[in-house]
Amino acid sequence: MTNTDLTAVTGDYTIDTAHSTIGFTVRHAMVTNVKGKFDDFSGSLHLDGSDPSASTASIDVKMDSIDTGSEDRDGHLKSADFFKIEEFPTMTFRSTKAEALGDEDYRITGDLTILGTTKPLTIDLEFNGSAKDPFGNERVGFEGKAEIKRSEWGLTWNAALETGGVLISDKIKLNFDISAIKNA
Repeated sequence: MTNTDLTAVTGDYTIDTAHSTIGFTVRHAMVTNVKGKFDDFSGSLHLDGSDPSASTASIDVKMDSIDTGSEDRDGHLKSADFFKIEEFPTMTFRSTKAEALGDEDYRITGDLTILGTTKPLTIDLEFNGSAKDPFGNERVGFEGKAEIKRSEWGLTWNAALETGGVLISDKIKLNFDISAIKNA
């Protein structure tokens, strides 16, 4: 049974990457969506249940861990056309503000750094609750979503389509499924 009372979960947490996903969806060729995720990331949370505005989040993503289900596409995304992983191996998020929106809904704002460019990002979150797992770990879970325009971080490579439009949309939908374990 999960507990959705945030006041009971105050403390420091480490994101359990084996049970978490940082993913994205992008429109491709104007007609379909391509989904992907990052397989190598780490992060921490500080939750303050009595004062959610004092909560924080920090995430580091290894860009060479991008996985869209296509080795060729992943290779292109790692190249100088996109993420330039040799020069910029990590994408980071550092929260600057947290707020309770009501019920289990929260919003966290912070600095997202991609390709050495830092811009604000706001993530809407739903608190899925807390539970003690079979191994005695206290866990919390959140689902989150956000949208960015990749061009704002210098990700501008594209190709025109014969029928009009472009190969890759500027808008990227980000999604987060986070499970975190309370630190001892």
